[in-house]
Amino acid sequence: MIGLCKSILFLYVSFSLSCVIAQEFPSKQLKIIVPSASGGGTDILARSIAQKLGAALKQSTIVENKTGGGSIVGSEFVARSLADGHTILMGSIANMVMNKILIQKLPYDPEKDFVSVGYISAYPFVLMARADLPISNFQEFVDYVKSRQDKLTFGSAGIGTLQHVWFSVLLNNLGLQVLHIPFKGASPAHQEMIGGRIDFMFDNLSAAKQYVLDRRLKGLAISSLERAKMLPNIPTINETGIVKFNGESWFGLFIPVNTPGSTVNKLRQVMTDINKDADFVSKIERDGGHMLNFAADVQNSFLREEILKWSDAIKKAQISTE
Repeated sequence: MIGLCKSILFLYVSFSLSCVIAQEFPSKQLKIIVPSASGGGTDILARSIAQKLGAALKQSTIVENKTGGGSIVGSEFVARSLADGHTILMGSIANMVMNKILIQKLPYDPEKDFVSVGYISAYPFVLMARADLPISNFQEFVDYVKSRQDKLTFGSAGIGTLQHVWFSVLLNNLGLQVLHIPFKGASPAHQEMIGGRIDFMFDNLSAAKQYVLDRRLKGLAISSLERAKMLPNIPTINETGIVKFNGESWFGLFIPVNTPGSTVNKLRQVMTDINKDADFVSKIERDGGHMLNFAADVQNSFLREEILKWSDAIKKAQISTE
């Protein structure tokens, strides 16, 4: 009888302690891990989120950049961190989808090692041509490339980046060939295009819009289902009726999979509120994006669908980073 009482007391104390721990979240500084260098678009977005998250949770929230391995180092760091909600990954289509598809022996599994606590925003890509090319729309782009197979080039921020993968998928869907020229970052590729040494680039609207607005580069088509508010006169690829293509670069927050449910729910609620914050929404839209307000029960399925969608497209295009 005494043993039974001790067991009951132990279970009660353990349960009470677990409840206290859950209720105390956050109990220390939060870190948003950005698996890329500071100063880029991902880093800037993460810092905006950190400010809002810290204010909502009344707890210091910082951004820590952990670079290396094409976003692998920072992503794996969060996957292996303590599952208490205090270490958060700035996830994107790059490290949560493209890495899984393109990298052999990836040291983390986006679906099995993480749980999403909120998607943030998505940005369409814009297909651009250098300003002096005698083309002004998507049909003319297709005709121009067809007549000059293997004589034209496209730039990217590196092998395996979205600029490389998505343009390769688009070209494969069109039955076209353009030589890929990878750079160490998007900015050098932009400058080479402006200088007339690279012919095309398929890039994130947030990075490309000003070049198009200033007419330093020509915008030919948009990658998303709907036109971009920042460039309303440029049709979507699907609108042209020539080929189907639908893709957006997206961002979200992820934490280790075994994090207590109460902590997951609390972070999800905060992110829901942040995504409705007028100042934050305005900032995203000014940068060419739109909010992703996914309910909790579809967040994991969204990731799974993205992986399946792009796995098939990349396989058909025979894209490899090896």
